[in-house]
Amino acid sequence: MYKILEKKRLRPTVTFMKIEAPLASRNAKPGQFIIIRVRPEGERIPLTIYEASNKTISIIYQVVGATTRLLDALEVGDAILDVAGPLGTPTHLPVNQRIIIVGGGLGCAIAYPLVRSMQEIGNEVTSIIGFRNRDLVILEDEFRSSSTHFILVTDDGSAGESGQVTIPLERLLQQDFYDVVYAIGPLVMMKYVSLLTKKYHVKTIVSMNSIMVDGTGMCGGCRVSVGGDVKFACVDGPDFDGHLVDFDEAIARQTIYQPTEKAHDQRACRLLQKVPHE
Repeated sequence: MYKILEKKRLRPTVTFMKIEAPLASRNAKPGQFIIIRVRPEGERIPLTIYEASNKTISIIYQVVGATTRLLDALEVGDAILDVAGPLGTPTHLPVNQRIIIVGGGLGCAIAYPLVRSMQEIGNEVTSIIGFRNRDLVILEDEFRSSSTHFILVTDDGSAGESGQVTIPLERLLQQDFYDVVYAIGPLVMMKYVSLLTKKYHVKTIVSMNSIMVDGTGMCGGCRVSVGGDVKFACVDGPDFDGHLVDFDEAIARQTIYQPTEKAHDQRACRLLQKVPHE
């Protein structure tokens, strides 16, 4: 059992949680993830490590389905049944380069540790983070303080610049040279970031948030086509060359289980009505 040490609501459906997990935290590196199980009969879901230190793992998650709903019902002092990790290949950290890191929505919780790590080892880091509106913005102060340059974008212009993250990204690529772009967020966002950077011949790394079950490459649920080859996000990734990923296939596969997920979410809601707190 893994005790919850801290829980903080960042937005109505977005939560920060710190978990006691000494083994998982020992070797965790930026870009890696854990797989958790809340209940004995529950599913296993992957969550990216936001921070690992002092025998703890921190995560930021959004309540979008049955398992995150059950997880969010737990409070400080409660425990999660299973935490497995760290899993996945750590993000390669270049040195003394000019880097743009683009985060979209909850993907910013994955992008921020990368920004912090890149900056600490001497890179010049420009962060672009995008959200639908002001009410959904998270980690703005953290990004601003850890980035060499910082740009906030919202679809409706209620905070920062108005529009999509590709607008300031293209402006930067037109004005100056950058060694590499990292994109982390919704598949559609990463697709269009990759199409844009390909036009400017800038190396681009994307983090694939594929459907995942076991996290060891055995189930095949997280497979993604990269350069015509089948890769597994849990062991070969989650980072891949954005110019080689078949995003259309990945987007189509992401919707396969939506009816099943909806049914399980409804069951979780009924369960929580009967047992609101463990």
